[in-house]
Amino acid sequence: MYEIIKSAHSGWAYLVLIALLIAVVNSFLGMNSKREFTPNDRRFALLGLIATHLQLVIGLILYFVSPLGLASFGQMSDKALRLTSLEHPFVNILAIILITVGWSKHKKGVESHSKFKSITIFYGLGLLLILSRIPWSLWF
Repeated sequence: MYEIIKSAHSGWAYLVLIALLIAVVNSFLGMNSKREFTPNDRRFALLGLIATHLQLVIGLILYFVSPLGLASFGQMSDKALRLTSLEHPFVNILAIILITVGWSKHKKGVESHSKFKSITIFYGLGLLLILSRIPWSLWF
């Protein structure tokens, strides 16, 4: 079961990164071109939001069934264990919080520019945080 969940978490990560990249680039281009916020722009942002939240659910399940999760929490002197047990989950939860805040702020925005700006900033910061804490050695 652990291997299946680990594979799902790793495979879904590609989709999350693509969805976030599309949402950020689309919003950045929309903000700079001063175009109107359309239902397609909303769908791109929503896809990024849903993908990250689903990844969080899969990641939390993986955390509690993994031998690298809670069981290795006391071994913080090992850099790889610290990354998988503490840094990766904590920073990615912060990233998902930022993405969720961006989604909420865009919904409250009245002007298209403010909607694009909220998504660009918060989704962009979330994407950067996620990229900073990917355990690259375990992923490939």
